Amino acid sequence: MANYESEIKRRRTFAIISHPDAGKTTLTEKFLLYGGAIAQAGVVKGKKNTRAATSDWMEIEKQRGISVTSSVMQFQYGGFCINILDTPGHQDFSEDTYRTLMAADSAVMVIDAAKGVEAQTRKLFKVCVMRDIPIFTFINKMDREARDPFELCEEIEKELGIDTYAVNWPIGCGKDFQGVYDRSRRRIIHFTSNGGSKAATATEIELNDPNLPELIGPARRDQLVDEVELLDGASCDFDMERVRHGKLSPVFFGSALTNFGVEPFLEDFLQMTTPPLPRRAGEEEIDSFDSGFSAFVFKIQANMNKAHRDRIAFLRVVSGRFDAEKEVSHVREGKKIRLSRPQQLMAADREIIEEAYAGDIIGVFDPGMFSIGDTLCAPGRKFQFDPIPTFAPEHFARVRPVDTLKRKQFIKGTEQIAQEGAIQIFKIPYTGMEEVIVGVVGTLQFDVFEYRLRNEYNVEIRMEQLPYEFVRWIDAYDGDVNDILLGSDGKLVEDYHGRHLLLFASQWSVNWVLDKNKSLELAEFGGTRGIDY
Repeated sequence: MANYESEIKRRRTFAIISHPDAGKTTLTEKFLLYGGAIAQAGVVKGKKNTRAATSDWMEIEKQRGISVTSSVMQFQYGGFCINILDTPGHQDFSEDTYRTLMAADSAVMVIDAAKGVEAQTRKLFKVCVMRDIPIFTFINKMDREARDPFELCEEIEKELGIDTYAVNWPIGCGKDFQGVYDRSRRRIIHFTSNGGSKAATATEIELNDPNLPELIGPARRDQLVDEVELLDGASCDFDMERVRHGKLSPVFFGSALTNFGVEPFLEDFLQMTTPPLPRRAGEEEIDSFDSGFSAFVFKIQANMNKAHRDRIAFLRVVSGRFDAEKEVSHVREGKKIRLSRPQQLMAADREIIEEAYAGDIIGVFDPGMFSIGDTLCAPGRKFQFDPIPTFAPEHFARVRPVDTLKRKQFIKGTEQIAQEGAIQIFKIPYTGMEEVIVGVVGTLQFDVFEYRLRNEYNVEIRMEQLPYEFVRWIDAYDGDVNDILLGSDGKLVEDYHGRHLLLFASQWSVNWVLDKNKSLELAEFGGTRGIDY
């Protein structure tokens, strides 16, 4: 038991979030370098660069130099077992990011030192607040021209409504970025570039050391002394309880690209974060140290391995220990199963495992039995973790295969991609699947959908954009849903689970239909994943 508890205590599971191009994937790769998980980081560029980031495994990501799917990576560092969830930064993939944050115990928010808080940062931050998880801030790209650090901290507080505490403080920026001042130890960590290898060369020196003016320059030394004095006098106190509930964000400065400040951040972060957090299952709270195994499915991904055309369900282990040979209970299906080929992942690379503990992310082969939100637990127990909400799509297109002889491949590909949660599919009642209506949160998802059908299922499609912007599920109606009086820009469809819903081109149309059909009740969300299916 002691070994079992110590394994859980040393686990840290966190997500990295940011606006596109803030340096999130670069920071992820530097963590992996420090943990010895990779030998060389891939610089995230566009098509011309042959080396792509480790966490970007899908071909379209390598071509475009962006992350469009969440990646999972595990590595060891300083006695800790670390699970990193690298989320898509692109705004069109907020739903995948949301599901990934459901599996994390804390979040690292990466902010560009020149741009500050950006649109996607605000969206993702709101999701973190909903989860009541600690949020750590890494202000990146200090090796470039940056805004005033006081101004950046003030903007985070004003824009996101969270207090900040600078754990360290930058010394210069751009070409003059020389290191950081560690406030708790009252020491300067002075960095020297060594060509971007595993770690930047660091020299530690005290603030009152007579050699400091020679090391960083007299003017820079005087400025730092003034700023530290201002920080100590004006900033709020460090309160770990407020950090734990996302009310206070510890702030770190550095440069992921040059490795300046990354290792000090990682070390402090690991000390400040908690072991795996409990999860709600209705009235019950499942503690991570509970001896009974439990987990939930937060992501499904098909065709990660092109050679095998497989499908992987990603599980977040919530409590206990997972053993590869033991049976578990699939709560929704009401049956006992053995999880096939359990693996831990490094983006697209995998390693078969025999055991995992609370906090770990594991992948299991999915023959089509799993849905997002499914609960798995030790036989004899029966509870469901609180479900994962869906996002209402905002863009719609009518889709059909160019070659009608490839109808089976079209149906299989469309259904599998929908089950992953990347798209939502709807059909017109009493028709087959010769054509479907696809709904997405952001339009880039249409490109990924088309790309994956072509490359993974060998199906070319025709896609016709539709004018709808609003979706409402039918909660109640006294008569036959086919008799609902709709305006010219409303449409009755079914979702993947046979539930009826209406598509509208405007909010005015929603109001008009409700006015004309008095017994009709509509809902903005169609239930939740992994429950009542």
